[in-house]
Amino acid sequence: MIIDCIKNYEFYDFLSNDVYIGLKFIAQLDKDIEIGEYIINKNVKAIITEYRTKEIFEKGYEAHREVIDIQYPLIGRERILWDYRDNLNLIKPYDKEKDVEYYDHSYKDVNQVDIGNDYFAIMFPNDAHSPQRYVNEPELIKKATIKVKF
Repeated sequence: MIIDCIKNYEFYDFLSNDVYIGLKFIAQLDKDIEIGEYIINKNVKAIITEYRTKEIFEKGYEAHREVIDIQYPLIGRERILWDYRDNLNLIKPYDKEKDVEYYDHSYKDVNQVDIGNDYFAIMFPNDAHSPQRYVNEPELIKKATIKVKF
């Protein structure tokens, strides 16, 4: 997992051109962008969502095998719990069509990061993450999630 300020997006061109393109896209986003899916190129798409943060992400921890997630709240803040997926108990096997598998959320030895206020997170396939959690109290957020195929 990588956590950084979006103003540093140009630094990440060393990871891959597609990660760089995804970060550049969110760095230039207007907060008024419409909710929906935006194809950036054949390997990169943006999903703009809006929801209320909550105490627990009921699905547990999720992990992907075919994409890197870049998550960036445009409005509001969000807490993400995360860990190496091999440290967690699988509760829902891999769904290739949706590129997701779920792990038990009752894991107690948690790592957490808060994103928003110009901070983003990049999650790689080994980074199981439990998003959509509130920082201090539930709030409505608007978030860009970039899916980068590798």
